[in-house]
Amino acid sequence: MNDGDNRPPLVLIHGLTYDRRQWDPVRRELAAIDPDRRILALDLPGHGDAPRRDSYRMSEVADVVHTRVAEAGLGTPIVVGHSVGAVVATTYAARHPVWGVVNLDQILLPGPFGAAVREAEPTLRGPQWRQVWDRMLAGMGIESLPTEARAIVTTATDPRPDLLLGYWGEILHSADEGIGAARSDDLRSIAERGVPYRWVTSSEPPARYLAWLTGVLPEVEVTVLPGSHFPHLAEPATIARLLVS
Repeated sequence: MNDGDNRPPLVLIHGLTYDRRQWDPVRRELAAIDPDRRILALDLPGHGDAPRRDSYRMSEVADVVHTRVAEAGLGTPIVVGHSVGAVVATTYAARHPVWGVVNLDQILLPGPFGAAVREAEPTLRGPQWRQVWDRMLAGMGIESLPTEARAIVTTATDPRPDLLLGYWGEILHSADEGIGAARSDDLRSIAERGVPYRWVTSSEPPARYLAWLTGVLPEVEVTVLPGSHFPHLAEPATIARLLVS
């Protein structure tokens, strides 16, 4: 590491059931266009090599990530999160110093997804829990991914009911109004500190959601990258360029 390197480090946070291997294609692109950039791709609690926990509350998970960042000596990073990892990244940015936040394809309010998770809770708690996860995967555009990316999505993953119930616990145990208020507080904290926030979405944002988002985070930068729920795997070169811009 170059001690005179003023580039903010990148902290890469994967999505639910996956692990740090999701970032391999982006890291290769970053190595080519931004050599020696300080990067930490970590496993979220309960994923990969990270130990399991009794609770996966977003604030607790964000604090675990911060401990890892501090142990790595990375100071004030750009936090990049995919899917539920973007909720973690947003929570992190509201609680700890950051240079910026990049949200890859995650709407921060429960909305229809929250309703689907609540409806599926009895199944998630029974022997057929995997059906819920498989139905969700079917709508993520995996079939459109390049060969290596499809392999990562289908093999570098460990879905378990404790993870699904744990990371979706906020949805299962809180009303939409309370979750919305907490997200608004987080985004206002980010906005008040002038932290840049970019949302990369795979489809045109719903007008009502976009109005809420820009209402609490007026300077948010929205990038529409049509296609898969996994933009960092579908277009790793595009995402790498975005992260160094």
